[in-house]
Amino acid sequence: MLVKIFIKRRFKSGKVKEINALLRDFRSGAMTQAGYVSGETLVSHEDPQNVLVIGTWQNMESWLAWKGNPRRKEFETMLEMYQEGPTQYEAYVLGVPPQP
Repeated sequence: MLVKIFIKRRFKSGKVKEINALLRDFRSGAMTQAGYVSGETLVSHEDPQNVLVIGTWQNMESWLAWKGNPRRKEFETMLEMYQEGPTQYEAYVLGVPPQP
């Protein structure tokens, strides 16, 4: 079942070029992973320091495999240098959950 992963980050002002380059590299790494479907990066209209990445994966197992991947952890460490706080994650299953 498809899942949407919402990744919220708040970046320090400045260094936009470096942050965008890291986010592109991050996405390129995800695109090579089994189960990756798509991704998009959104910047808040009211506060451009707030960035939301929405990733779509074929299933939760595929996302969790990428989340635990050492290469992904390297990207995360590099991004954290530019962040004002911790990365926040939310996972949603696409569709209506089955009734008990």
